[in-house]
Amino acid sequence: MSAYVLNQVEVTDPVAMQVYIRGVAATVAAYGGEYLVRNGTIETVEGDWAPKGLIILRFASVARAREWLNSPEYAPLKQIRLTATRSQMIIVEGVQ
Repeated sequence: MSAYVLNQVEVTDPVAMQVYIRGVAATVAAYGGEYLVRNGTIETVEGDWAPKGLIILRFASVARAREWLNSPEYAPLKQIRLTATRSQMIIVEGVQ
């Protein structure tokens, strides 16, 4: 069953984030993931949720998403993201 990684992100260090951006897509692809949303225009239509940025990735399963998130390939990039952003991330199981 598909799984989705949602990351609400606010960049605090744009220079460091450029390093992250240059490397992260290859790690996502290596684990069979794909970008569905990558910081497109956001329009709040209900409530007061107003993220500065939003990333949505799709993986084949929750297990595969976790493998990517905890992978040795992603580890150095994850450290950059953690220091260069304020973010909240979840993994959610899809319906198919």
